[in-house]
Amino acid sequence: MDKNKKKKHKYIFVVGGVMSGVGKGIASSSIGKILQNKGFTVNPIKVDPYLNVDAGTMNPTEHGETFVLDSGLETDQDMGNYERFMNVDLGPDDYITSGMVYKYVIEKERNLGYRGKCVEAIPHITEEIARRWKRSAESHKADISLIEIGGTIGDYQNILFIEAARILKIKNPQDVIFIMVSYLPVPGVLGEMKTRPTQNAVRQLNSYGVQPDIIIARGSQALDHKRKEKIAIACSVAVDNVISAPDISSIYDVPINFEKDKIGDMILRSLHMRAKVKGDVLADWKKFVEKSKTAKKQLKIAVVGKYFDTGDFVLSDAYISVIEAIKFSSYWSGAKPELSWINSKEYEVDPKKITELGRYDGIIVPGGFGESGIEGVLLAIRYARENKIPYLGLCYGMQLMVVEYARNMLGWADAHTAEINPKSSHVVIDIMPEQKKNLEDGKYGATMRLGSYEAKLLKGTHAYKAYGTQTIHERHRHRYEVNPEYVEEIKAKGLVFSGTSPNGHLMEIAELPKDVHPFFLGTQFHPELKARPLNPHPLFTAFVEAILKNK
Repeated sequence: MDKNKKKKHKYIFVVGGVMSGVGKGIASSSIGKILQNKGFTVNPIKVDPYLNVDAGTMNPTEHGETFVLDSGLETDQDMGNYERFMNVDLGPDDYITSGMVYKYVIEKERNLGYRGKCVEAIPHITEEIARRWKRSAESHKADISLIEIGGTIGDYQNILFIEAARILKIKNPQDVIFIMVSYLPVPGVLGEMKTRPTQNAVRQLNSYGVQPDIIIARGSQALDHKRKEKIAIACSVAVDNVISAPDISSIYDVPINFEKDKIGDMILRSLHMRAKVKGDVLADWKKFVEKSKTAKKQLKIAVVGKYFDTGDFVLSDAYISVIEAIKFSSYWSGAKPELSWINSKEYEVDPKKITELGRYDGIIVPGGFGESGIEGVLLAIRYARENKIPYLGLCYGMQLMVVEYARNMLGWADAHTAEINPKSSHVVIDIMPEQKKNLEDGKYGATMRLGSYEAKLLKGTHAYKAYGTQTIHERHRHRYEVNPEYVEEIKAKGLVFSGTSPNGHLMEIAELPKDVHPFFLGTQFHPELKARPLNPHPLFTAFVEAILKNK
């Protein structure tokens, strides 16, 4: 064998069958984790077929959380799953939408980039898709690209992405495999798991010229051997390549369950590769999962917000990074969080209800936008401050924390944010100058302060103790900042700005001293976006530890 011969890059495509929401993102994250721990560099890519250029302008209560990368790109929440499971920071080349692809191709055509050719979906769109996949692999110097194609087999929107993958398979038959995550329903009246919808989904995929190599069978029950055989025969896959994936209590069990079926070795065989690492490749992961199951101390945490009257089913998606960040820090501290979602509008209707917050060990106010429910949030923040309940404010949660402090500690009764009351005599939270022009021009998409920025921490503070370093980098997504005109007056009344931009102009973290409050801290950035199962975020951990100490 020629040692100088360049190893061929490998591609794994993950597609969904039968219906949406079957867990392609978690399956992809788990596969990536397993292959990564077997010694390979894996670059996950999320393909979203919608025409939005990014996820920044989409309603989180409909589409789920907008996950922001270090680069500032606003992406789908599955990117957060990839980062959390694989403990990596992903880049702008790892997220692709139809909007991005079409926008690039059209702009290139307008600039004569195609030299006068007739520009068509095939081959120009499919070639641009493949070019982006290749660029992502090269940027990571990866061995394997793991590409999740959003939507479901049969969706018109994702056909061109599947076609680009098919062409790649034709050109590199030994280096490309397809995994279909499909759903096997158990109709209530029949009480029997049905394989026909999956068979039909595979036939639909076959009609595109694609044959799945592995089928992950999602369902409420485990798949028995008889049905595995039935799927294998009907869908032309090996019996061992049909993986049972029943419902489980925690998504973090998925990699462990997959490895029980040796999915990692199965994939490597299909790609003509051998594992570089032997033995139990998920040992550290199993420690985390064990911690999550053996944690005993109960933490009652109130999450106070303004979107919580839209239904509980929405919250797990709209605030997924916050939820998971709390879990990671709690589990490693031997605790189990019990979250209660509290609609701040209730406190506006009946302010006396605010005393119910006394039942909780900690209070969080997550990010958000707009006026609705804000006075209720301010009441909750004041209650947490005056009753010394550990408090963590995220983005809007910090801005409102400053508003509350200005009103009740400095006596500025009408203090507010310019987002809600720009005519206030004390606009303690104001829009950034460069943002005013964006709003005047009607530019909303990708125009906020986005992505990773450096901050300097003040020694002797909660923030400095949590991070253990003076320089940090955190991800932002906002238009408004603490107004520099009021910073010195607010500081003189006791609120500490423990994190600032390197030039000291922007306030990044606000907190009360330890001798005043056990933990009262807010961040202008979103620390939840960098929390990982094996690397919990230091500020969430500090919040949890303060709760445990305060109890």
